[in-house]
Amino acid sequence: MPHNTIQTGSLSIGYLEPQKKVLHKDLSLCLSQGSFTALLGPNGCGKSTLMRSLSGSLSLLGGNVTIMDKPLHDYTPQLMARTIAFVSTERFSLDKTRVKDVVAMGRYPYTDFMGRLKNSDYEIIEESLSLVGMSAFAERFFNNLSDGEKQRVLIAKALAQQTPIVFLDEPTAHLDLPNRIKIMIMLRQMAYEKQKAILLSTHELDLALQMADTIWLMGKERFICGEPKQLVESGAFSDVFSDPNFTFVSKNGQLQIELKING
Repeated sequence: MPHNTIQTGSLSIGYLEPQKKVLHKDLSLCLSQGSFTALLGPNGCGKSTLMRSLSGSLSLLGGNVTIMDKPLHDYTPQLMARTIAFVSTERFSLDKTRVKDVVAMGRYPYTDFMGRLKNSDYEIIEESLSLVGMSAFAERFFNNLSDGEKQRVLIAKALAQQTPIVFLDEPTAHLDLPNRIKIMIMLRQMAYEKQKAILLSTHELDLALQMADTIWLMGKERFICGEPKQLVESGAFSDVFSDPNFTFVSKNGQLQIELKING
């Protein structure tokens, strides 16, 4: 039986400043070990807010979060860094920093106050680079890589943290189609082979429907969880992604664009 790495009860998320705003409430969520979960929804619906709330970087507005059978409020920053690795949408610029040193940052939660790395840390760094197919780039400067290569290095950094849970906020943004597919396949394999609970927010609707075990579908006012096929057949995608320019076809899980020809 898969172990539940994260569970929530009556969770409310949103902002306290400049004034309190609740984006979603009464969320009962479960993220399982060895699973690949996609968080989908339009811009501004609260996807990043949810991930930041679950990882403790944003205050909860209500309810509770349990991570690895421990309440969220019991986690120190160091313990959280050993439990959840977070790959954000922020585009990094690391001048004159080699790839292997970027990945080494993932080992800092395990080092002493001097930040010294042991032989075992270097072995983990090498393994993480190998897993994402970037071993040959270890001595290259990070800023000289393509966007796809940079994303692989940041995922290697998250792997080097050796956390049971990995969050990725739009990891395929800025990538071309072949790299989007490669990244999604790689993450799915890591969830299964390394028995990690991987949660990623994405706008890659078609890829998520084909690859995710579970989908968290977030709209402006509703939140639905389920298997891709179940959500497609229920019409949930049509409700969340309603737009006059396209229709979500429940029979095949594809978007049908409504072309309007002038003249």
